Amino acid sequence: MTKEEIAKILDQEATAVRNIPVVEGYGEAVALILEHVHEKGGTLITSGMGKAGQIAMNIATTFSSTGTPSFFLHPSEAQHGDLGIVRPNDLMLVLSNSGKTRELLELVELARGIAPGIKFIVITGNPDSPLAEKATVCLPTGNPAEVCILGLAPTTSTTVMTVIGDILVVGTMRRIGFSNRDYAKRHHGGYLGSKSREQSEKE
Repeated sequence: MTKEEIAKILDQEATAVRNIPVVEGYGEAVALILEHVHEKGGTLITSGMGKAGQIAMNIATTFSSTGTPSFFLHPSEAQHGDLGIVRPNDLMLVLSNSGKTRELLELVELARGIAPGIKFIVITGNPDSPLAEKATVCLPTGNPAEVCILGLAPTTSTTVMTVIGDILVVGTMRRIGFSNRDYAKRHHGGYLGSKSREQSEKE
């Protein structure tokens, strides 16, 4: 692989991130997280299928480590009993590039069967999709072309989903005043745990 080829891929990925639409929905999404998790005691439940599901899982773990209780719910496993973890005050964050993923559309209806008023934040490349129509807040990715040479494998689309997740995490951290001391309580092991404890002693 040549340096030129590598530089081109990096440029495509960077351009996709720069072109993520900056919409008011970000503030609305953070407000929902604060209301349902930090005020009402609910949990942020993330979900997605395939590669988008792996990004959803990563977002959940990042939220949990930064003071917002969150976990990943696999949409297929939800149909086999795992849906029982959903509670009335919970909030769902769902990722789907197409916005047409059958399992996620079904998950929305199934979750509403347990918690009729449950709200959904949807991250999607298709703001006109069936899933986006069911959303309380829709955060569009800008629908960038995949850098995959076939234009099929989730590559650039998962990059922008990750960045959108980071925006929500950081925005929530700011609103709750999350500190090094708070981080140290949740991340005891490894380099990050040691670093956070050192920094918390300086606060």
